[in-house]
Amino acid sequence: MRPCHGDPQRGGRQAQGRRDAGGDRACDTGLRDLKVEGVAFTLVGGVDRGLRAGNASYALTCDLVDDEAYRIYDADPEHNRIRREMFAPLSVLVERVQFQLP
Repeated sequence: MRPCHGDPQRGGRQAQGRRDAGGDRACDTGLRDLKVEGVAFTLVGGVDRGLRAGNASYALTCDLVDDEAYRIYDADPEHNRIRREMFAPLSVLVERVQFQLP
């Protein structure tokens, strides 16, 4: 079994008119370059393709080895700075779910 914890699904809805390539690139770069000491993880994200009305604007998945790794990742100061300074200004809604892969 491969556990998956953390923000295996983080979906968000961008504020109306807030979609801009510069902000998106900053978010992508911030997450791509994120390192959390002592925690190995795989993070993948993308923007909704618009195939169904009402979807979230973007989604992220983060594969972590266990609950403790999630807690460390979730509390990391740089991770929280990226959430606060890059994602929050662009988002009107962010939802998270943690689950374990079979």
